[in-house]
Amino acid sequence: MDVDFSKSEDGLVPVIIQNSNTLQILMLGYMNEEAYEKTLKEQKVTFFSRSKNRLWTKGEQSGNFLFVKEAQIDCDKDTILIKADPKGPTCHKGTTSCFAEETPKGFVYELEQIIHDRIDNNVESSYTNKLFKRGINKVAQKVGEEAVEVVIEAKDNNDELFTNEAADLLYHYLILLKAKGFMLKDIEAVLKSRH
Repeated sequence: MDVDFSKSEDGLVPVIIQNSNTLQILMLGYMNEEAYEKTLKEQKVTFFSRSKNRLWTKGEQSGNFLFVKEAQIDCDKDTILIKADPKGPTCHKGTTSCFAEETPKGFVYELEQIIHDRIDNNVESSYTNKLFKRGINKVAQKVGEEAVEVVIEAKDNNDELFTNEAADLLYHYLILLKAKGFMLKDIEAVLKSRH
């Protein structure tokens, strides 16, 4: 897939950066062909800075790099969408996004990644890793316990207790999915196929 850099006089195309886990829009920048090729080669987002008049790798000074997970080109071949894994805040003001503060929407995917990282990297002090190492029976038992607690709290009128138990259930369910070798996107695909 080729980007048509010739559509603008300066050879720059807009690039939308999106968090690969939460899907939150993080920022907008511009790339020329050289910045685009460097981004794909190094798997770190590099823009053409109009103010500096040079290539600029996001995070080159702050360390807050944007690691490329996927790049897509729009139907007119003159805009790029990059799904990236941000390391630290994206905005120079210290916020997650240049458009707004972090939203909890989509955080479940970030949590799923945290769970996988703690298990895959064998983080000894992690409750998640300790539970996972106890085996599928213990993980499934914990999901069952949390499900019962959600049902109990659903019958009462304490919203805080209910939402906390629901969060516990979802958290342990994500560990169970990992133990079974699945991810949330696999379950989403089943739900979508039923729609």
